[in-house]
Amino acid sequence: MTAVVPMAITMGDASGVGPEIVLRRAADSAFENEPVVVYGDLAILQHGAELLGLDVEIVALSEPRQWRPGPLQVVDAGLLEAADHRPGVVDAASGAAAREYVLSATRDALAGKVAGIVTMPMNKEATQLGDPGFVGHTELIAAACGVQRFTMMLTAGDLAVTHVSTHVSLQEAIRRVTTARVTEVIELTYETLHRFLDQPRIAVCGVNPHAGEHGLFGSEDADQIVPAIEAARAAGIDASGPHPADTVFHQAVHRKRFDAIVCMYHDQGHTPMKLLAFESGVNVTVGLPIVRTSVDHGTAFDIAWQGVAFTGSLDHALRWAKRLANVEWVQ
Repeated sequence: MTAVVPMAITMGDASGVGPEIVLRRAADSAFENEPVVVYGDLAILQHGAELLGLDVEIVALSEPRQWRPGPLQVVDAGLLEAADHRPGVVDAASGAAAREYVLSATRDALAGKVAGIVTMPMNKEATQLGDPGFVGHTELIAAACGVQRFTMMLTAGDLAVTHVSTHVSLQEAIRRVTTARVTEVIELTYETLHRFLDQPRIAVCGVNPHAGEHGLFGSEDADQIVPAIEAARAAGIDASGPHPADTVFHQAVHRKRFDAIVCMYHDQGHTPMKLLAFESGVNVTVGLPIVRTSVDHGTAFDIAWQGVAFTGSLDHALRWAKRLANVEWVQ
């Protein structure tokens, strides 16, 4: 029988809720027959299970295709011991280890050893203690894949939101609203959703209030965004706009007019999406040669390892990863 190609879950920062959520879902038998392997530290997961009083069988794998039904299976990085587990504390070693889990899983995804990657949260402050240039998962994985044409997509139910820019200042975000970049993000959005929608309907936000209101509130919408929409439509993409950001989400959610919204900067997309689906939202990196999804929340150090963090976010991220990888499962 051909070996199963499992989905990878990177456990995230050991001090945060990521590995806790993985363990609690495993204790609920969520992965008993689900081909997933965890990239992380076996010692942390074993100590965490004891800390939470969970009855979870955890075994180490040397190769992800060794997966078998039953226990929680871990590609053990061997970077942290139980004594290194510091719940709720910003820790350089935990931050560096979390970075390595992601890079290891990315390498295996590129090699076809795993069907895709679902990432649990890293802590930027902790990771930057060892890697001052670290910005986030999205940028780290894109660099490891050798791509520069990528963006972040958030999903809530059937609605997807992509971003022209994310982790930059608002001043820099406005500078990045160029025809070339907006066109690129529209194309990335289309390419991703076209995997399962014949003709996704894409709304493109304006950057200024009321999408500039015919130049009264700025010229960027007419000068940069309109040409991008026209180029996309000329290429056969169902793109429209620029739409005022204060009404387009109502049109998408309540009127079902759009499948996706292209937003110009981080908060324009993140704020409504986290209002709509704080516990069920999924972060997808589009433009990669591999599948990568993530839970849409942080490390939550204030509640980490107390057994109170919501766990459903992992199920949603795994479901989207399987959808994008087109697996029911990969043989």
